[in-house]
This record gives sequence, structure tokens and C-alpha cells, in this order.
Amino acid sequence: MQSTAKKAALPVITLAALGVVFGDIGTSPLYALRQCFQTAHLAITEASVLGILSLIFWCIMLTISFKYITIIMRADNNGEGGIMSLLALILRATKIGEKKRLYIIALGFIGASLFFGDGIITPAISVLSAIEGLSIATPMFNDWLEPLAIGILAGLFFVQRHGTATMGKFFGPLTLLWFSSIGAAGLWSILQTPQVLHMINPYWAYHFVADQPYLAFLTMGAVILTMTGGEAIYADMGHFGRLPIRLAWFIVVLPCLLLNYAGQGALLLRDASAIANPFYMLVPEWALYPMIGLATAAAVIASQAVITGVFSMTNQAIQLRYLPRLTVHHTSDVEQGQIYLPFINWVLFISVVILILLFENSANLASAYGVAVTMTMLCGTILISVLAYSYWKWPLWKVIVFATPFLLLDFVFVASTSVKIISGGWVPILIGAVAYTLLMTWKDGREIVLKRLSSDALPMSLFIKSIGYSNETQFVPGTAVFLTGTPDLVPHAMLHNIKHNKVLHEMNIMVTVITQDIPYVDDNARFMTEKMSERFYRVSLYYGFKDQPNIPNALQQALAQVNLEYDLMQISFFISRDRLIHSVGDGLAPWREKLFISMQRNTSPVSDFYKIPPNRVVELGSQIEI
Repeated sequence: MQSTAKKAALPVITLAALGVVFGDIGTSPLYALRQCFQTAHLAITEASVLGILSLIFWCIMLTISFKYITIIMRADNNGEGGIMSLLALILRATKIGEKKRLYIIALGFIGASLFFGDGIITPAISVLSAIEGLSIATPMFNDWLEPLAIGILAGLFFVQRHGTATMGKFFGPLTLLWFSSIGAAGLWSILQTPQVLHMINPYWAYHFVADQPYLAFLTMGAVILTMTGGEAIYADMGHFGRLPIRLAWFIVVLPCLLLNYAGQGALLLRDASAIANPFYMLVPEWALYPMIGLATAAAVIASQAVITGVFSMTNQAIQLRYLPRLTVHHTSDVEQGQIYLPFINWVLFISVVILILLFENSANLASAYGVAVTMTMLCGTILISVLAYSYWKWPLWKVIVFATPFLLLDFVFVASTSVKIISGGWVPILIGAVAYTLLMTWKDGREIVLKRLSSDALPMSLFIKSIGYSNETQFVPGTAVFLTGTPDLVPHAMLHNIKHNKVLHEMNIMVTVITQDIPYVDDNARFMTEKMSERFYRVSLYYGFKDQPNIPNALQQALAQVNLEYDLMQISFFISRDRLIHSVGDGLAPWREKLFISMQRNTSPVSDFYKIPPNRVVELGSQIEI
């Protein structure tokens, strides 16, 4: 019965995966082939059309079908994927020195930072390229393309706070209709010019590169646009699993994409003037407006998938202590991964609007897009090679055989797109640099703060002994819970409570939240309780980087295990509110210190993040020089 249920559910999961995972790569036909010719100002000839199509075919097969779908998706961190998950898996599964560890973290941060850039560019380019079909239908819409794109995206970002569960039900069927439509349009064109199928022969790619190496090099910077969304395929693995994603790719997405690209190429062989917009000129006149509407819906779905991906990656970075706490709203009572981060949402929206106003059309935006994609792919190739050697225990020769062709291909893509840095490629680099600086500054700053706290603190065991020998300490009824990141040391909030209030509670519980390098922690492994004395207990709460901590609930279970009473109205949660002071000396550079202090002051309250009722919280402040 169990296997039957799984089989029955597989088509449903595959359809859902189709709607979420492949939106980004599915909208690439809107602009990618046109950009290949416009980037290098290529003449429309049989050799150039078949050469570019052959490059597209083999790059998709090697990079997406083999590298991502076959190899990288094997690197699952307890079922989860994505560059942050891959980074956590490498750090947990491999024994490496501190210096190499720092390099791997930096590489993961670079890939994650560029994914933020992708999250800003994808909505802008996909929606703009979709509605540009209106200018094919009639020139009266030419001046309204930017306002229309901004209006559509404004609606998308405004509904994020309500969650996307309702819209998500339509994503799969709509995306299936989209792929079916573009595949059918491409097939109809291929039947009229069947010689375009020679693109499968790698001779045409070789011939194109050998005859025009410089133009082919420039073209590779646009060929990469046909593979946007490769990282999203891996990142969304945890939502659907490997099998549904692989089925959706090989049964629906790959055939329909190749049919459409081939169909656009066949159209160009018949009519070179169609290069103005080969995607929409492929569509019969009667179907133009329906296709524009369907393309817009597909672009919104692609944008939604990327926005959700940015929310998820940001939340993972927060849980792994690589970013400060931000307000996280759960938009579904059923789906754990349905979250909304207001600050990130509006930063994305404002950035997308600026991009649309700055670049004006999808052709200009394509220059910025490729840089983010290629550098993210390069980071992924290096990280998966490290994992294969150190965790999968591949022999060195096997890692070299696997990594060398992909590294060479990635470096060609990076070099080709770097030519576009001046004309727009600086945008994702700038976005990535800002995100990387924030990630590294928060990571380094937290380490310095923890060292300062540890150097000034008193060992917990010594403190308990001194309390036992003293007759002056006054105990008041109730339970005090102290949140601390250093369970072996006396929390600053406890020392301040004794210093100012001259009392301790009858029961004192030190709670430490530990985020592990796995996505989720089972409830039966959630906590560990240790009795230190009659009045002091230590509780460690374990969460995965995709779990949402809820300290009151976990604490209730932990105390029940040791037969301690749990009455939330008799518990006071003591939290140390540290005020950081800039000082001259070792540590961060002055500007990074000021940035870290600013980030620390703007974190969301601990009570909100850990689901602690605000009326049970007592905050005690202290100053720390960094």
C-alpha cells in the first residue's frame, strides 16, 4: 500500500516541481537566442545558426543534464540542496584545517551572494522580456513596457506577505501549459525547416568555434543565458526530492526547451529579419496575445521561485549565524518552508525597480544577467569537486576527470561574460560584493564578540560553588531562564541581575540554542538537559538550519523530561542586550566595525525570533568594546 501511495503521488509532486523549480530556465527562450546573435553582431547564416544552436544543445546537456541533474543533486544534506546547504555539508563532513575552512566558507559566501544578485535580476529580465511581445503586436505599447513591468512586479511583491500557497496550486499546470506551448511552437517551425536538427551534431559547434574563435568567445556570454536557473534546480531539491525534479526535466522541460530553441533557429534560417524577436515571431498571429499572457504568467512564476529561494537562503544564513536576526513570518500552518521576510522583500522590490528604470529593456539586462550565473556555476563546480574528493572519497584522478572540463567551460563563461562588466555586468558584481561584505562582517564580528565575552566571564561551575558557600544570596520564587551562547560561562544577564537586584530565582535554567549543519533536527533529538545543582540546570536546544526555533515549546518538553514544573506565567526570560562600542586595536577594520555595530543594533528582538512572549522577557544591558 505504501509503494502504491508513493506512485500515485509522484505525478502530483513532479507537476508541483515543474511549477517551482524550472520557472527561471523556462523563460530563457524569451531572450536567450536573440541575445546570442546580438552580443557578437553575428550575421544570420546556416553556419552561425547551427553553430550557436549546437553550442546551446551541448552546453545544456553537459551543464544542466549531467553536472546539475546527475552529479550535483547527489550532494544532498539530509535531502536539502542549495549552495548554503552544500557549504554546511562540506564543513560537517570533511576534516579540514582552519585556513582551508575559511577559503571554503568564502567560496560558499561568494556563490550565495551572487544568488542574491540573481534574485534581483531574474524578476526584472523575465517580466520585461515577456511583455516586450506587446511591441511586436502593436507599437502603441512601446512607451508603456516599463510601467507595466513595474506594476506586475509590484503586485507580486505585495502579495508575498500573504503567502503563495493559493497561487502555488496553479503554478504546476500553468508551467506545464507554458512548456507545452513553446515546445509545440518550436516543433511546428522545425517541421517547416527540418535541417535545423543538424544542431545535435557537435561538428557545427566545433566548426563555429574554429572558424570564428573571437565571435564564438563573445557568444558564449549569451549562451549561458539558456542555463539560468541551474542553481535553483539544486536549491529546490529539498522541497520535492531528486526523482520528481529529474522526471520533470527529462520528460517535459528539456525536450520543450530544445524544441523551442531549434524552432527559433529554423525561423531564422527562413527569415533573418526575425532576429528582432524570434520567440514571438515564431508564434502565429492569432496566438500572439495569448502567448504574451502565458509568458507573463511564466515570468511571474519564475520570479516567485527566485524570491522564495532568496527568502529561504537568507533564513538559512540567519540560522547558521552568518547574518543577523531578521523578522521572519510563517505564511502557512502546513508548509514549514513557506516564509516571508519583510525587509528582504522590500529590498528586492526597490532593487528590481531601479534595475528596470536603469536598463529599460531585456536586451540591456541580459548583459548584467550572465555574470551572476557564470560565477555562481563556477563556485558550485569547485565546491562539488571538494565534496567529491573529501566526502564521497572519489580518487583524485576521477575528480580531475570530472572537474576539468566543467572548470574549463565555467572559466570560458566567466571570461566571456566579463567582457560585459562595463555595459551592465557590474550590477551583479556590486550586489554580490555588498552581500559578501555583510556575510563576512557579521561572521567575523560575532567571533570577536564571543571572544570578548568569554575573556571577561566567570566559569559556571565556580559560580555555583561560590553561591553554595555564601549565605548572603537571596532567592526569590519562580524560574529564571537565561539565554546564553556560552553554556560553560555565567551569562552576563545573570551577573547583572545579582549586581543590581541582589537576588537569584529559586530555579535557574541556562538555555543554549545550537544550530547544526543539517536542515532539520528530529523532535526526539531536540534537547539535552543537564542538572548542575538543585537550583541550576543547563538545557541545550538543537535546531537545523531550516528549522524555526520556538524556545517556550522546546523548553516545556525539556523540563518535562527531568520532572520540573513548567508554568510560563512563572518564568522570566533574561536576555543580555549587548551594546557594542567601537575601539581602536586588533580586530575588524574601523569601517567594518561600524558596519557590524549597525547590523547588530538593527537585528530583530530575540523574543520575536525565538517565539518568546514579550511580557515574559527581561532585558539587561552591557557594553562590549570590539
